[in-house]
Formats: sequence, structure tokens, C-alpha cells
Amino acid sequence: MDKIRIALIEDHDLTRMGMRAALAKEEDIEVVGEARNAISGLKLLQSTQPDIAIIDVGLPDMSGIELTQKFKNSQDAESTVQTKILIMTMNQSEDTVLAAFAAGADSYYMKDASIEKMADAVRITHSGNSWIDPLIARIVLDKSKKNIVSDTKVSDTIVINSLSPEENQMLVSYPLTTREFDVLNLIVDGCSNGEIAEKLYITVGTVKTHVRNILNKLCVNDRTQVAVRALRAGLVK
Repeated sequence: MDKIRIALIEDHDLTRMGMRAALAKEEDIEVVGEARNAISGLKLLQSTQPDIAIIDVGLPDMSGIELTQKFKNSQDAESTVQTKILIMTMNQSEDTVLAAFAAGADSYYMKDASIEKMADAVRITHSGNSWIDPLIARIVLDKSKKNIVSDTKVSDTIVINSLSPEENQMLVSYPLTTREFDVLNLIVDGCSNGEIAEKLYITVGTVKTHVRNILNKLCVNDRTQVAVRALRAGLVK
């Protein structure tokens, strides 16, 4: 079994050591390098080309967001390994969250989450999906809602801009309806299907249909991934 190759870029020695020790317990994960700052971290990423880079936002020489952007810009599109970025921070500010994803981060991991969850975050990110804390998802969806201009006289749908050519075709052909966006917001609020049905005065069966349509249109597999995909699709400017 091929292991998931990880690079750690974190300036606090104890935190980095704790991360390394936790990940070392996982049979399918291998830490291939560590760095204490962004400059050495960029060199590490370019030389090792890991599957996942775990990057702290608050690095001493430049932010983890700037490092993410520099590394993403330097990656060869034809490389056999496209390193995914898992940003790690205690910062929940809207500007930081949106800047991280805009820079190319694939997942956003809160430091106050249990260290045991880090392996799950790594696996989910490696699979091509996004790990995102529910609070962060709420920030993303709140921002996206502010940037949507509704005109019910013209259309009752919310058109989403492109991600990749394939996803673009899906979203152009099947845009989210206004009702689906209502359901999307309640999903991120943590509401169950029953609670969504009660709040929107619709049946649970109808809610399930909306949820299935949302996941299909945003090309994701579960509820926690919809916020990142909405951001990447252009709901958030």
C-alpha cells in the first residue's frame, strides 16, 4: 500500500513534534519532511513534492497563505504529483479563511480540533475532497450569500461560475435554484433533514431530493464539502 506522503511546515516545535508523533501512528501516512519557516518550507515542498503539505498560517517570515500561493504558482501542471494544501490555524476571521482558499488551499484545519482528527483530515484531503470545520463553512456560506444579487423577476436560479471544464459544464447546465440555496445554508447551520423541512415548510422527502441535487450539482460526496466547492465555484468573490 502506498503511503500518503506529508510535509509539515510549522514554526512551533512542540506543535510540530505533536503532529509528527500523531501521524507516525498511522500505517498509511509518512512524514517526509519538516520546516520551521516559509522559505525553507517552500524549498522542502519543491524538492519532496509530497502528497499533502500541512501549513500553519502564522509562519515567521511570510504567512502560510502567501507560501501556499507561491508554491501553487510554482507547481508544474504536468507533474505526476499535485501537492494538496491543508492550512492549519486558530484564525477564524473571514478575511483569512477566504484568502486561504483563494490562494489554493484544499482544506482548512482548526488547531483546536483534536490531534486524532488530523489523520482523517489528511485522508479526506488526499482523496480529492476538502476538510472544513463547520464554523469555517458558515463563514464561507455567509460571505457567498452577501455576494449574490437576486432578481426574482429575471430568474429564480443562482448561477455558479466554473471550477474545472467538466464541473463548469455541470453547473452551467444545472444551476442551483433559490430553494436549493436555502437548503444549502441550513445544511451548513447543522440542521437535520427534519429541521430543514420544518423551517422551509416542505416534506422530508423534498429535502432529501434538494440535498441530493445540491451534492450532484456541486460534485461533492457529503455535506461538509459543499461550502468549499461553492467558494471555488465562484459564489464567493
